[in-house]
Amino acid sequence: MRVLAAMSGGVDSAVAAARLVAAGHDVTGVHLALSKNPQSYRTGARGCCSLEDSHDARRAADLLDIPFYVWDFAQEFQEEVVDDFVEEYRAGRTPNPCLKCNEKIKFAAVLDRGLALGFDAVATGHYARLVEGPDGVELHRAVDPEKDQSYVLGVLTQTQLRHSLFPLAETPKTEVRAEAEALGLAVAKKPDSHDICFIPDGDTQGFLSRYLGEEPGDIVDSEGVTLGIHHGSHNFTVGQRKGLDLKIPAPNGEARYVLKIEPVNNTVVVGAREDLKVRTFRGIRPSWTQHPIEGPWRGQAQYRAHGAPMDATITLRGSELLVELDREASGVAPGQSVVVFDGDRVVGSATISEAH
Repeated sequence: MRVLAAMSGGVDSAVAAARLVAAGHDVTGVHLALSKNPQSYRTGARGCCSLEDSHDARRAADLLDIPFYVWDFAQEFQEEVVDDFVEEYRAGRTPNPCLKCNEKIKFAAVLDRGLALGFDAVATGHYARLVEGPDGVELHRAVDPEKDQSYVLGVLTQTQLRHSLFPLAETPKTEVRAEAEALGLAVAKKPDSHDICFIPDGDTQGFLSRYLGEEPGDIVDSEGVTLGIHHGSHNFTVGQRKGLDLKIPAPNGEARYVLKIEPVNNTVVVGAREDLKVRTFRGIRPSWTQHPIEGPWRGQAQYRAHGAPMDATITLRGSELLVELDREASGVAPGQSVVVFDGDRVVGSATISEAH
């Protein structure tokens, strides 16, 4: 099989490529250049996509004796991921750029180009399992629950899954590092990337302010009483407590939390922690790993990459996904992705539009 191995410069993708070579596949490594100024995209253990990562990926490919290329997707990444991230915050929503990158770049643009060049599949170092089922390829959680990345892959379609490989599906991360060291890969002890790759210092508020500027507005309670002033509603997300800088304490003396963001009138609504609890949320633009389940059906819903799945009743109504949780959840924000599971099998995903 001709396989295009996406090599980020980290240990996971390097070992994934090594396993494919050992299995006898015809492997070509490719590193994605996602920034017009790669020095701006990663320092230390944050994110990915720097010149350092490109060099690490090339060294791994050289050790494995496979062809290696750098593909420039900076323009596509800016438009599909970075610009989308900014516009979602401008609209008062909280997006997940990793899902968008997987959907629009890694498993769309890259796969399309790979197939056009005659490759059979794209392989990555993601921790998730692919299982051949009665209705096609199924996406399942990885064996290592601490590293499972099925949530961020929940946007993938059946066509994309049929041309994807995840060689690390069955392996705990500790074993991956040990394997890398045994192979002599220099990235064996490289720290895991984290945070948002295009915000290298981790300062999301500062990043958004550079794009959106400062636009002072009111911080109000649920009755509309003004409690303070903010310098841009994009600095907040539902469930946030820090940064409100309110001089007026809550009537019960407890901290206040962001309940809602109203970008039309540039208002941030705050309230008690209890007011954050929801049992139902609606999702728009649903996508399916195989085929839609009309429902209602019993499954699990996850709305954060590292969140716990929650038992729920799930129903597809037209182009909208309704998720009714068995127990209350907190901090569910419009713009987040909800991924729905049947056990450890990913069924599909949607973008949360409202929760109550």
